[in-house]
Amino acid sequence: MNFKSKYTQELPSFQMTPMIDIVFLMLCFFITTQVFSQWETEIDVKLPTAKTGELPGRLPGEIIINVMRDGAVIVNRQVLGEAGLGDLLGRVVKMFPGQSVLIRADKEVPYKHIIGVIDQCRSADLWNISFATGVPETKPDNKEPVK
Repeated sequence: MNFKSKYTQELPSFQMTPMIDIVFLMLCFFITTQVFSQWETEIDVKLPTAKTGELPGRLPGEIIINVMRDGAVIVNRQVLGEAGLGDLLGRVVKMFPGQSVLIRADKEVPYKHIIGVIDQCRSADLWNISFATGVPETKPDNKEPVK
């Protein structure tokens, strides 16, 4: 008697093609969200203009701190108090020493609020601080700034 079957069953195997497709789609998703998350700017902030103002070259991983007219500090769309900002900056410095910070303050914000943010940066040992300014609008015919 022959008890062996004519057809042998194949052992289940791991399919790589669907896994590669999923990994590729996840990679595209994360790259896209990374590009959009780099511009953490608040639309309501009206920057002061400077004669030498130009569009900035962004540094990777730069922290953007938005200071609103009323003195509210916003980082990554979260309103932070003085203690919250200090905790956030302290954690960032522990993970990434030498991190750069961009302060975007509204042109109507009182100076004391900007000094408060700078003090928090210095307390957290962040020294690479820059300030955002707007590009002056020019008249179409003669390249002079609009007043």
